[in-house]
Amino acid sequence: MPHESVIVSDPEVLGGTPCFRGTRVPADSLIDYLEAGDSLDEFLDNFPSVSREAAIAALEEAKALLTGHR
Repeated sequence: MPHESVIVSDPEVLGGTPCFRGTRVPADSLIDYLEAGDSLDEFLDNFPSVSREAAIAALEEAKALLTGHR
C-alpha cells in the first residue's frame, strides 16, 4: 500500500502552496520555525491544527527525499 504524504498541494488551497494535509498551514512554516531556532513544540503551539505526528512525518519525508530513502 503506497504511503500517503502528510503534505499536499491543492490549487484551491493557498494557490497550491504545499500544506499539511487537512489544514491551511504551509509546510515550509515548520522549516522556517526550526531554521529560526524555535522548537517543534513552539511550532505546534502556534499551529494547533498540525499534529505532532504530522510534523514529524513531514520531517521524515523531507529526510527521505534528501537522503534518497523512500
